[in-house]
Amino acid sequence: MNKAELIQVIADKIGAKKTEVEKTIATFIDVVTTTLKKKGEVILTGFGSFSAKKRAARIGVNPQQPSQKIKIPATTVPKFKAGKTLKDALK
Repeated sequence: MNKAELIQVIADKIGAKKTEVEKTIATFIDVVTTTLKKKGEVILTGFGSFSAKKRAARIGVNPQQPSQKIKIPATTVPKFKAGKTLKDALK
């Protein structure tokens, strides 16, 4: 399901206009992104939590020349951990 399909399904389920649902989803994405940039965490009880994780620098291998080692710098990556309700629903 892509973003447009998600917007349509939510609009149909709650009887709202697609534009309102689109603004809501855009705001949700903006709030989560802003919070993660500030090293915060967004927890949706039962669904899961979004957080930012620091990935350490490491040495990797150039896939085009496996004998050549490359240095991969440290970076911050987004992380999602599924909540119990979501996990149970998928079992």
